[in-house]
Amino acid sequence: MAKKKTVYSCTECGASFPAWSGRCPSCGSWNTLTEEKVSKKSVKEQAKPSYSKPEPISKVKSTQAYDRISTGISTLDQALGGGMVAGQVILLSGEPGIGKSTLLLQVSSNIAEKNRVLYITGEESAHQVQLRAERIGALKDNLLVLSETMLEAVEEAVKTEKPDLIVLDSVQTVYSTELDSSAGSVSQVREVSSRLTELAKSLEIPLIIVGQVNKEGSIAGPKVLEHLVDTVAQFEGERGHAYRVLKIIKNRFGAAGEMAVFSMEDRGLKEVANPSSFFLAERPVGRAGSIIFPFTEGSKPVLVEVQALVSKTVYAVPQRKTQGFDINRLSIITAIIEKETGVFLKDRDIFVNVVGGITVKEPAADLPVALAILSSLKNIPLPEGMSAFGELGLTGEVRSVYYTEHRIKEAKRFGFDRIIVPASTDVEDKALIKVKNIQEAVKVIDGAVK
Repeated sequence: MAKKKTVYSCTECGASFPAWSGRCPSCGSWNTLTEEKVSKKSVKEQAKPSYSKPEPISKVKSTQAYDRISTGISTLDQALGGGMVAGQVILLSGEPGIGKSTLLLQVSSNIAEKNRVLYITGEESAHQVQLRAERIGALKDNLLVLSETMLEAVEEAVKTEKPDLIVLDSVQTVYSTELDSSAGSVSQVREVSSRLTELAKSLEIPLIIVGQVNKEGSIAGPKVLEHLVDTVAQFEGERGHAYRVLKIIKNRFGAAGEMAVFSMEDRGLKEVANPSSFFLAERPVGRAGSIIFPFTEGSKPVLVEVQALVSKTVYAVPQRKTQGFDINRLSIITAIIEKETGVFLKDRDIFVNVVGGITVKEPAADLPVALAILSSLKNIPLPEGMSAFGELGLTGEVRSVYYTEHRIKEAKRFGFDRIIVPASTDVEDKALIKVKNIQEAVKVIDGAVK
């Protein structure tokens, strides 16, 4: 008979312990240990395992000629490295209501034009999925919907139907009867994801798994979930904005860091083939505190507008607020400006916004943010055709960043003929203005900011 025991698993790192404690001994997170009752079956005697013989890597036969499966969305195919691969497991995460189910239903409908798709939903009924599919025009005979939360039933359906694509929405709603813990627990998520991944790879069927996020915005469940899959995709966007960005964080069949941009419309998500023009469509001309930054995820650059507002504070402690930019990085940039340029900001409120709701985490945005702050402080607009990128060091130096040529090409494509770049940039172009430190950058814009 199966033995039952109680363990306490960390919802952050997935480590298990025999007793509860306020802080996880493995990752140090507080109040993350949850009680789980695990049923452990007796181990039967197994045959001696066989293994393949190791061989020199130089003699391994190439298997890189993957047959790609198109999602029917060109920008998404490009982000995935050309489409999906047979047996590839993709983990898609994002905030509730961001559009994950809508995107997957559109992809499923596109593939169902010629192939069979099994759409497994544990969060909605089949009728709810049908209503959404009718609204966005995704009704296809080859698109099979299964409302199921038991893992064993899901496995049986996959083996019976033998689809060309499996979609699971979401992994936190499915449970295995072999474990006593509830659906969504660390042990259940680990068990469900590992068994479905093994099944998809053995049958060479692409599998897309939807993963819920926690309150910090990270993928919920054990970290092993991200290591287990081939591709991790993050779906981002603000509820008040029309755009959505799909970022490829990890990809074993292509380059990581790529992205695809969509706009949310009445009939679902529409791909944005030219994101730069989308984000610059409502850019104000001749206003202080605005500058264009060539932002990049992977090798695909996108021009975004960085805005800053500097005003006299009425509080004892000045405010520092950001939207789409790291507030801690803003504090560092403010300190660098004060120390290296002699500008006094201790009595000023500073607000920074990356227009469109996009989130910028790369250090290349340091220089544009600093220039936008100086422009707003003096209330004098920067030249209309000016763009900038570069990382700021603590001593005020402007450091080089990656994908320099891609950023410059995208900026010039939209008519920006004055691009402030790090002095170490090895690209020669008359549109480039190379600066070594923030003092030189201020001198460059001295015609606008004095």
